[in-house]
Amino acid sequence: MNERYDAVAETIRIEGTRILATLIRTVGNVQLAEDAVQEAALAALGAWPVTGVPPEPRAWLTVTARRKAIDIIRREQARGTKERDGADLIELTKREVETDDVVQDDLLRLIFTCCHPSLSPPTRVALALRTLCGLSPAQIAGVLLTTEVATTKRLVRARQKIAAARIPYRVPAEAELPERLPAVCAVIHSLYTAGHAPAEGEAAYDVDLCAEAIRLAELLHSLLPVQPTPTAVLALLLLTEARRPARVDDSGEVVTLDLQDRSLWDQDLIGRGVALLNESLERSARQADAYQLQAAIAAEHARVPSYTATDWREIVRLYDLLVEVSPSPAAELARVVAIAEIGDVDRALKLLDEIPPSSRRHAVRGELLARRSRYDEAAVELQQALDTAPPNHPERFHRERRRNHFRDLADLTKT
Repeated sequence: MNERYDAVAETIRIEGTRILATLIRTVGNVQLAEDAVQEAALAALGAWPVTGVPPEPRAWLTVTARRKAIDIIRREQARGTKERDGADLIELTKREVETDDVVQDDLLRLIFTCCHPSLSPPTRVALALRTLCGLSPAQIAGVLLTTEVATTKRLVRARQKIAAARIPYRVPAEAELPERLPAVCAVIHSLYTAGHAPAEGEAAYDVDLCAEAIRLAELLHSLLPVQPTPTAVLALLLLTEARRPARVDDSGEVVTLDLQDRSLWDQDLIGRGVALLNESLERSARQADAYQLQAAIAAEHARVPSYTATDWREIVRLYDLLVEVSPSPAAELARVVAIAEIGDVDRALKLLDEIPPSSRRHAVRGELLARRSRYDEAAVELQQALDTAPPNHPERFHRERRRNHFRDLADLTKT
């Protein structure tokens, strides 16, 4: 029975966002659509473990969600809390289920709605993580480093503002794109990152979330094929995704880049990613933005046959540019790792002191200290990495193994 529930939950998670996007277009109300989809999901969780997942789960969920939306609207009308002219009910009673093309367009509309310039940047991120990723307010609070209560209030205000300001649920006109496009690209990249490196759970990555982000990046690129930034985002995602088959071993344990079997890397994705990167750079007159630089770094890793053949000096150069163009703790930390790879471990350790503390920084510091045979300190750093922000299970196991290894080495040096 548990396996059936897992299958139901997985289907709902995959299809839920697409159904939500279409329902928002139909009713023009984010909160109402979310409530209806949630009620449809609960109905599926009650029925499908007994009857089995239907042949067309999206159709089942879409029809059920529409019925639930009708029920919600009628309840509101009965309470007299909101006036409606009946247009929503007429639209919701249509029987047809949207085609893939329509659903894809609805998802793009949803992304652009979440990224409307009248919403503050943190609100855009929170709304996108909620509606596109399905994250709970508690999970979003962890990402934004705030409280669950504050996140819930932010989401409520965002929905109210979309409704009150009549923010249009559409892909904006060409003249509006420059203001909106950076946030849209950031949302898609964040969505992929959430799947590529989950903050919690039993898996090292979320295949479906990564696939959804790539699909949305493909859609955005097809919508704006001559815009360099969406092209670069797609290139970055494909180059990163190409290495995924080698990231864990058969037991699900993390395999670091230096030990990965590169024959498992997807050469077709690498080839397309490099081609897209070159197209993007040509369209921007070789003036690289953050996504282009990250894609260029990924391409540097992908193009060489072995870890030892990596041109780390070129990678350091690219990270120098990335930190200049788009400074962030993550970029600075990756730059430190690259600097250590060219042999300048002492400089890398000094640079780490300038980066805000984080679980990842503790882990990197531990590895660098071990290169200087400071194993006791290295083990302490790995423990701090585990205590600061507990990672997903495979990453936790990897860090525990490295911590224990450093402890063993420390004991050996003392005997």
